[in-house]
Amino acid sequence: MNEKLPGYKGEALRILESLGAETGDFIRIEKEGRVYEGILMPRSELGDDKHIVIKIKSGYNIGVRITSDMKIEKKGSGAKPSFTPPPPPKQRPDLPRVVIISTGGTIASRVDYRTGAVRPAISASDLYSIVPELSDIALIDTEILFSAFSEDLTPKHWTKIAERVAEHIRRGAQGVVITHGTDTMGYTAAALSFALQNLPVPVVLVGAQRSEDRPSSDAAENLIGAVQCAANAPFAEVVVAMHQTISDEAIAIHRGTKVRKLHTSRRDAFKTVNAELFARILDKKIIMLTDDFNLRRNDRSLVLKSRFEEKVALIKFYPGMNPKIIDWHVEEGYKGIILEGTGLGHVRRECFSSIRKAIKNGVIVAMTSQCIWGRVNMNVYANGRELLSIGVIPLGDMLAETALVKLMWVLGQTENLEEARDLLTKNIAHEFSSRTVEPVEPPETVSV
Repeated sequence: MNEKLPGYKGEALRILESLGAETGDFIRIEKEGRVYEGILMPRSELGDDKHIVIKIKSGYNIGVRITSDMKIEKKGSGAKPSFTPPPPPKQRPDLPRVVIISTGGTIASRVDYRTGAVRPAISASDLYSIVPELSDIALIDTEILFSAFSEDLTPKHWTKIAERVAEHIRRGAQGVVITHGTDTMGYTAAALSFALQNLPVPVVLVGAQRSEDRPSSDAAENLIGAVQCAANAPFAEVVVAMHQTISDEAIAIHRGTKVRKLHTSRRDAFKTVNAELFARILDKKIIMLTDDFNLRRNDRSLVLKSRFEEKVALIKFYPGMNPKIIDWHVEEGYKGIILEGTGLGHVRRECFSSIRKAIKNGVIVAMTSQCIWGRVNMNVYANGRELLSIGVIPLGDMLAETALVKLMWVLGQTENLEEARDLLTKNIAHEFSSRTVEPVEPPETVSV
């Protein structure tokens, strides 16, 4: 591959090489009586070899198909396309000090012209530079901890994030923001909710559904809301800050143990499940929607419990599921299994023997529902009651993802099975709701 002409190949590459051109040069193309002028742009490596892409004066990229009558010439040399953030605005030392920890994800990504995809590229410092509004909210410190998409993160990363957050809080940070990919942000939010106990200040996870170089990006608004929350919110808990609707009207603040990504691409993908929305930011004001929260208190001493046991599985039941799936986890030395059962908490009877064997082998088995809203009640039907008698632990209205994270955390704190079972069913970070909340109406279908 020609590094000066990334993404080009075949006939297009041959023509551009004959001109001595490289990306960033000014190109003039005559074709069918029309003239196209602009900056030569990189191409996706998955593209064909029949087009040359230029950025025209309007700022749009166009692809010009190669034809036999086409005339092309290099009119001048230019800089290779790159991203250079503007200098950061002047900071105000009288404002609360907030640390932004970057872990990657779409909020810290830009389009990679080599592949046509987005990639982790922008540091927390870059984000601060291109969102100057932050300088009126807080005194910002930044740190790059990882540069990864969230699907590549593991419980070991949760531990490192928790440790860094704790270190910054102990140094006097009055709030912490963690930029994070959205796909597994709910898992990390739950993990930090258990790992960071007795918090004195807010810890806010934030992401974006659209990278910041897209006109429809939600990155800046989400980040502004997250920093407002970290700097000024009255609570001291782990939360997620994302768009409440598809517009830029408000930022929703979700409790870290009750939030789930419910849409692949909408800007309002995150919803609070089985609980009321925790808070929202509207017109730069933080509006609390519950009185039940842990107050911000700078004199409180953070307790860090950041160990997670990775030998825990989340198994989604489906019709005809082979019980040997459960047996395999037992044979592989797994210490805990969260079952995502149907309805009120059920799996087929053919699985009962494997579940019984797992529990006899010291594996903790607990039940959640694959329904989005509602709670497990295994006393209603015979199969549920039998699972209870075998020793399966019902987990009420806890989200399956939160249950997985919590069991990993529980088994990271104790190897005593009785202590682990007690800890699993104890409400530590509002993962259980005292009553079932009616689900919100599903959003109208819109173009995204």
